[in-house]
Amino acid sequence: MAWTLAEMGGRARMLGLLTALVAWSFAGPFAGPVAAQGSAPVLTAPDAAVAPQAQGSAAAPEAGETPVAPVATDAPAAPEIGADPDSASDGDVALTEIAQTAPAEPVSMLGGASARAQKFLLDGGPSIWAIAALSVITVALILWKTWRFFLSGAWSRAMSRRAIDLWEAGDSAGALALVEARRGLRSRMTAAAMRARLTLEDSAAREETTRVAKRLLAGQGGGLRALELIATIAPLLGLLGTVLGMIAAFQALQAAGSRADPALLAGGIWEALLTTAAGMAVAIPASAALTWFEAVIDNIRTDMEDLAARVFIAPLVPTDAQARLAAQ
Repeated sequence: MAWTLAEMGGRARMLGLLTALVAWSFAGPFAGPVAAQGSAPVLTAPDAAVAPQAQGSAAAPEAGETPVAPVATDAPAAPEIGADPDSASDGDVALTEIAQTAPAEPVSMLGGASARAQKFLLDGGPSIWAIAALSVITVALILWKTWRFFLSGAWSRAMSRRAIDLWEAGDSAGALALVEARRGLRSRMTAAAMRARLTLEDSAAREETTRVAKRLLAGQGGGLRALELIATIAPLLGLLGTVLGMIAAFQALQAAGSRADPALLAGGIWEALLTTAAGMAVAIPASAALTWFEAVIDNIRTDMEDLAARVFIAPLVPTDAQARLAAQ
């Protein structure tokens, strides 16, 4: 038992020597650099594993091999002392690019719109030129009719109704004086009906009132037929341009033969459809304006019929104005 303990002690001492030798073999190469760094941080196990690789890569090349220069890491350069703060930098370049991509001046924008309009007219063919002319005529007719309605008092009702109230109250002279000098459609018809009632027989007065009302309404119907015609033919011109454009596109596709490109057909079709869109864009406002103008004229006609009926229904009281008009 004693011999066994002695043998075990010898083996333990040998194991300790081997452990110390292994530790020295690993720690020996790094003892110098670690001691030289002083206050530098101690290498950890991963660092210790990477360090031999770095040393091996930095080892001298063997004979016959070409030395490879170490790769330098990218590091941001320190700004120079006394450098001009106004010198060009990345921020200045970015600002310059933003300034270059800023919106153009209004003049250049108008020039671009004009160029696009010219391209649109050229791509649409002859039909688009006719539709463009119709669009100009449509805008002119709408503005002209609106101005005519404004001048003729198409929306003025107060004065004629006031005159009818005086007429029904027996003041025929005051009622006639109230509307005689006015230019509104309702006032002119009311004055004509009052004069006819004071000077003519009942049947003749009614005929004269009807004649004046028809003449006034006919004068307000000018230009409506033109708007109706534009609303009808503008889509037809657009369809005609589309058909002609598609014919040209299919002819180009046939001429290409086996080298036909579907993009060629698609481009021809969308250019042809421009005329249809343009025709509808002209016809829709023309039709809407026509409907509005007809509604205004219908309201005027209804008001004239009501005013004329009230003039002839009210009992006629002989006055000095009636005698003066009869004498004239």
